[in-house]
Amino acid sequence: MTTRVRLVFPDSLVREPVLSTLARTFDVEANIRRAAVEEDFGWIICELSGSGDTVTAAIAWLRDTGVQVEQLGDVVES
Repeated sequence: MTTRVRLVFPDSLVREPVLSTLARTFDVEANIRRAAVEEDFGWIICELSGSGDTVTAAIAWLRDTGVQVEQLGDVVES
């Protein structure tokens, strides 16, 4: 399963290795498509790939961590 998400990071998480932790903890691959990071704010549009259960758990963890997650939809590969 691959889903595209927009992640918005509050200033407290901008310098934290959130995606690295996500990838190691949930065995999910994060393919960054676009991003903008400032001193006190950041956003990333990325594709999260993995099994359906792990991607769902990873998104829940991101929200619990304080990252705002907007699901943009599943990515259809041709």
